[in-house]
Amino acid sequence: MHDVRELIESGPEAERRLARRGHPLDLDALRASQQRRLAALGAVSGLRAELKKTARGSERTQAVGAAGLTVPDLRERNRRLREQVQAAEAEAREASQELERLLLTVPNLPSDDLPDGFSEKDAVEVRRVGPQRGSGPGLGRHHADLGEKLGALDSAAAAKLSGARFSVSRGSGALLERALSSLLLDLHTQEHGYTEYSVPHLVSRQTMTGTGQLPKFEKDLFATAVGGREMFLIPTAEVPLTNLVAREVLDGRELPLALTARSPCYRGEAGSYGRDTRGILRLHQFEKVELVRVCRAEDSGEQLELMLGHVEACLKRLELSYRVVLLPAGDIAFSARKTYDVEVWLPGSDAYREISSVSDCGTFQGRRAGIRYRTAGGSRRTAATLNGSGLPIGRTVAALLEQGQQQDGSVVLPEALAAYTGFHRLLPDGGVE
Repeated sequence: MHDVRELIESGPEAERRLARRGHPLDLDALRASQQRRLAALGAVSGLRAELKKTARGSERTQAVGAAGLTVPDLRERNRRLREQVQAAEAEAREASQELERLLLTVPNLPSDDLPDGFSEKDAVEVRRVGPQRGSGPGLGRHHADLGEKLGALDSAAAAKLSGARFSVSRGSGALLERALSSLLLDLHTQEHGYTEYSVPHLVSRQTMTGTGQLPKFEKDLFATAVGGREMFLIPTAEVPLTNLVAREVLDGRELPLALTARSPCYRGEAGSYGRDTRGILRLHQFEKVELVRVCRAEDSGEQLELMLGHVEACLKRLELSYRVVLLPAGDIAFSARKTYDVEVWLPGSDAYREISSVSDCGTFQGRRAGIRYRTAGGSRRTAATLNGSGLPIGRTVAALLEQGQQQDGSVVLPEALAAYTGFHRLLPDGGVE
């Protein structure tokens, strides 16, 4: 969330930056709401001061003598003042809530170093790593076909259980997912310095609001109200991980914080009708290892590059070919100010497809969730947050199958992963070796 004073003071500059991401900023509405809030708070302050003054013994005596009031008259005046204070407080609360509702719908300001544009076509390629493996004569098969023939994926079982956009892994496929999760978590905790967490998969409205999923994306979230208790299924572990430090004042000397967790992710995938209907690229439920960092605002740019390096290290360890692109201002997430997409090569689609988004949110989530830190001088400042996928399990399995495919129909696994699975090749008959 933004500081309303900064938005109003920057005026045309804030409008220009938000226009780059296609969001019109209604400054008149913000000014009117802010003025209403300040007027209400001023009225509360004045009425409280008057009530406090006449409530004191000496002032009460002076008021009775000077105004010719009786004690009952003064009591009646104080009663009316208390009512006015309550009414003014109610107006102040309503004005503050109205202003907050407006601010919660305003996305983060995009960084000025982002390219213009509103889609992936406008992204700027930063680098490519590795050859386009899995392509060529007798290759290029889609992971959905490979997974079925290897006995690793069972799309019919998934459809029977839950319908479209779900998956079932079995045998070597399920073991591959478990091994991949262990490899990724070991890499992040043992080599990259992250602390692993096990977090709830159901969270409150306040928690979802803190990271920016609410109120804007409520229609894309799965929710439950069992027993009358409203809860939301997390779309990513970014939500609980970031909110672990919500409404807290951290010790600035302990920053940056680095947190990771493996969790299921639940997404409605609104607006994706007809896209990626085959395979495991776009599901309502999938597993993902998430990365979150919390730091000082001035360090977020450096931390973004560091986190990007951690994501790339995963792909290099898995011997997967990929590229890094810088997203345009109009295609970054609501809470982000700058985002790199890491896209893995998928020969079955003859394209690079997103496998991780690594985002710098600046102080945007910190303001919404109340994440602050204490400086060496004792002052309190809003912390910056960053997040990235490191990595999604399903999409990584799809890349491993497609890039590791051989002409005989088998799939060769990278050496680092074979150390976790106990086998280095998936065979077309469902076996391994």
